[in-house]
Amino acid sequence: MTDGEHEREKHRELRSYVVGFAAAVALTSLAFLVVAVGMTSSTAYIIIGAAALAQVVVHFRFFLHIGLQRSTRDDLQLILFTTLIIVLMAGGTIWILGNLHQRMM
Repeated sequence: MTDGEHEREKHRELRSYVVGFAAAVALTSLAFLVVAVGMTSSTAYIIIGAAALAQVVVHFRFFLHIGLQRSTRDDLQLILFTTLIIVLMAGGTIWILGNLHQRMM
């Protein structure tokens, strides 16, 4: 790799980080803005949830460099499987605790 190619690659990666940072700040600001404006709770939850999911995608793409290319697909599958297991465990725990709370009351 020549010096010119190395500099272009470095510039492209820096630009990717800056774009990712700007997107992350914008999505975080959106969530704070929704709360500051005082939207209705259901609309606010939907907007904040969508911004959170977009934030996850931004972090995967721009900071963790995980995309849909063949070389990173295994990493993406591992992360999605881990997320599934955590959601099942947390959801099951909340379901059981809710059921126990209802039986105690």
